[in-house]
Amino acid sequence: RNPGHAAEVAETGAAPVVADVEHLGIEEIADTIQGHDALVWSAGAGGGNPARTYAVDRGAAIRSMGAAQEAGVTRYVMISSFGAGAGHGVARDDPFFPYAEAKATADNYLRGTFLSWTILGPSALTLDPGTGRIEVGDDLAPGRVSREGVARVAAAVLDVPETIGRFIASNNGDTPIEDAIRSL
Repeated sequence: RNPGHAAEVAETGAAPVVADVEHLGIEEIADTIQGHDALVWSAGAGGGNPARTYAVDRGAAIRSMGAAQEAGVTRYVMISSFGAGAGHGVARDDPFFPYAEAKATADNYLRGTFLSWTILGPSALTLDPGTGRIEVGDDLAPGRVSREGVARVAAAVLDVPETIGRFIASNNGDTPIEDAIRSL
């Protein structure tokens, strides 16, 4: 969305695409991802504006799922949120409620698609450098995880078919990412 990030993306070897997913339709997203092997959805509104949160974290996310199906990109990794789901427990008057609701709705929708999906549920995100180590599990207490660590987990699950159809909660931890993912 921000052309100021294009050079940084290009430096990684990726081909940057400047687009605003909040306003792209299914066909436009499908055209953008056509020919790719997977879609990792990490877009988010960034909080602060409930209408925009619903538009991006729910609406655009759901459109991306339709676009993936239309483009034949069957592998889909959703970066969601720790505790996301119908029972997220966030009070309606909490400013975090729109985000929790949007993520719960998008995740639930994804579960009903024919995509080969994995949903990642990272705890509170930090800007700390990644360590390459996490903890995963269904009974984790909320914690913290680096954004870099989440990106590494997203890349790792793409190569592990056993993660398809799974919600994976994670925190920073002591286990190498690849080992943690393969232990599920």
